Amino acid sequence: MSQPIPIFYTISDDFAPYAAVAIESLLPYVSSDHQYQIIIVHQGLRQVTRQNLKSLTRDNVEIIFYEINDAKLGAIQNRKENFLRADFFTPSIFYRLFLADLFPQYDKAIYVDSDTVWNGDPAEMFAIALNDDLIGAAPDHSVEHVAPMQTYIKNAVGVPAAEYINSGVLLMNFKQLRQDDFTQHFLYLLQKYHVDCIAPDQDYLNVMCSGRITYLNEKWNAMPKDDEFAAERVADPKLIHYNLFFKPWHFDQVMYDQYFWQAAQKTPYAQQLKTVRAHYTPAMQQLDREKLMSMLNHADELPENPVTFKKLQDQGEQVRLS
Repeated sequence: MSQPIPIFYTISDDFAPYAAVAIESLLPYVSSDHQYQIIIVHQGLRQVTRQNLKSLTRDNVEIIFYEINDAKLGAIQNRKENFLRADFFTPSIFYRLFLADLFPQYDKAIYVDSDTVWNGDPAEMFAIALNDDLIGAAPDHSVEHVAPMQTYIKNAVGVPAAEYINSGVLLMNFKQLRQDDFTQHFLYLLQKYHVDCIAPDQDYLNVMCSGRITYLNEKWNAMPKDDEFAAERVADPKLIHYNLFFKPWHFDQVMYDQYFWQAAQKTPYAQQLKTVRAHYTPAMQQLDREKLMSMLNHADELPENPVTFKKLQDQGEQVRLS
């Protein structure tokens, strides 16, 4: 049998039910020709959470827990520039940027957000050649029709909007990331400039890896869209990603929601997830819509900031890993 295929999730305890759905969804698609290692990177998961996730182990699917310590994250400060969607601070979004250094035993790995559901074999994605590219990722189609985000990507992040990738699903060239000192360069930029971002981990990846990204087919990161774009639904998604506010445990009739609930009913969290949906009130849904508008308003403002990735590049700072 070939070397194990490592698949990373980075979670906090409150996101464990969604990680369980993600892992459960994978199980029908794994091949007996491969060994899979699910590595859950976390800070302080409760024992009951570990037991629930560990129960998803199968003969060729191993589940491993790795607790990341504060020493690795000391540079990640709770400041507004590091907020996700200009809304809240969650250090777990940055874990993926440290994985290549934390796991030198792997030369290549898959990283997946926990708000995802598999509908295909991860081995197919893992087999995609990266050569000397740093990552493989799909363009972020969740924002392609959102004018403020398109302007932000072009004029603040400084990459063409059509090339802006979503960081929720990554095929990562750990060997090349280590050779190019990716983590050290990220920390240098973060600590020196504190660039205000909409999606900090994602925006750093976009600018630092620009020109060295293997673009994945959208079927490996199919994201729900509003009803008016229903015609753009991916016909045969291999991996569904409930990005931004399109969560089937918060809203009804989310595109691709059937995949989530099919897997959810098989997890130890089945009833809890149904309760979450039942108790997510119209007022809560309206607050999500308001948060989305707040994010877009912030995206409109950011290109005028004195420090942006685009301005740093225009001034000659080495942001991209050439």
